[in-house]
Amino acid sequence: MKQKKSTLYIIIGLIFVALIWYFSRPPVTGKQVIKVAVKSGKFVISVTTTGELEARSNEKIRGPNPSSLRDARIWQYRIEKIVPDGTVVDSGQWVANLDRSDLENKIKDQELEVEKLRTQYTKTQLDTAMTLRDARDALVNMKYSLEDKQIVVDQSVYEPPATRRQVKLELQKAQRTYKQTKENYVLRTEKAKADMKEVEAGLSKAVRKMNELNKLKKEFVVYAPKAGMVIYKRSWDGKKQGVGAQISTWDNVVAILPDLSAMNSRTYVNEIDISKVKKGQKAVVSTDAFPDKKFTGVVTDVANMGQQMKNSNAKVFEVIIQLAGHDSVLRPSMTTKNEIITEVIDSALFVPIECAHNNDSLSFVYIDHRKQQVITGKSNDEDIIIRRGLKKGEEVYLYPPKGAEGWRLQLLGK
Repeated sequence: MKQKKSTLYIIIGLIFVALIWYFSRPPVTGKQVIKVAVKSGKFVISVTTTGELEARSNEKIRGPNPSSLRDARIWQYRIEKIVPDGTVVDSGQWVANLDRSDLENKIKDQELEVEKLRTQYTKTQLDTAMTLRDARDALVNMKYSLEDKQIVVDQSVYEPPATRRQVKLELQKAQRTYKQTKENYVLRTEKAKADMKEVEAGLSKAVRKMNELNKLKKEFVVYAPKAGMVIYKRSWDGKKQGVGAQISTWDNVVAILPDLSAMNSRTYVNEIDISKVKKGQKAVVSTDAFPDKKFTGVVTDVANMGQQMKNSNAKVFEVIIQLAGHDSVLRPSMTTKNEIITEVIDSALFVPIECAHNNDSLSFVYIDHRKQQVITGKSNDEDIIIRRGLKKGEEVYLYPPKGAEGWRLQLLGK
């Protein structure tokens, strides 16, 4: 009895193992049995690429006035704070704070320069006042002396001729000295005025520069010029310029406000396919975010020069596709799939590209236990045109069936 039970258990176990093997075994490949019919109709040839959405036009959110920055000898600045990428803002709303530590140091230096020039202005003013006062006093004293000498001459009428001659010479000498001193006083006054103007001009220039720096300081807080969605600008290497990014005074764009009503897809086509792509060709564009939504477009720009792909030896050419219409779901930087329609053949016979095989320079398909030679034409990602060798509706094997290697080759015209 125990032996029968053991035998039963063994049989059940074998059946169980067999069932497991049956359901877990690799499926019999469909390559041996799948047939497809030769199709006829419109044949579309396209180039499929990935790309990125961007606005056709945008409003630039700029930093401080570039000429003011260059006057202040500031050649770049850093983004200290900025709203998150994709934030919707109103006109005049805060967008970013820029690092102004370099500017504040320059303002402190300029304040010291202004204080120094103010002190110099006061000192020059006092020195000039004292110098001119002394010159005026000397001129007054000389005038008194001249009057004294005139009295001496008037009183010398009864003196000997030599004495009269002597006092007249003294008077003439005093008159000449007084005249020269008076002329020198006028020149000294003009020089004092010129010195004061020079110091005043230097002080005014320094004060004006300090005021300009303080005015420039306010521009380091950036506000939106109009309502829209803030998108971070990309640097030359494609990185988004967020907090910590350095902005050059020669291109002082902090962020952008794209016009979401008109979008482009920027894509890159491999050098093998670029000869097929031309301006004016139609395209079908979808996004990874909304793959079920299809958008029509047209190629508006094809680069004349290729560029090296990052971390690759492949050369690519930039292509711009302009999307038709507008959809609120579209956003800049969304990844796109672009099908550029390079050619449409109105009527053609075609089969899946897997059906066509090659043997040296011969092309053939597997059909009715023979290899049928065919003349192929252009192809797309899925199908290939059959120019000769097949008829509409004929069925061909999608993959070589078992034992097809030994099938005879049926040449065209035989």
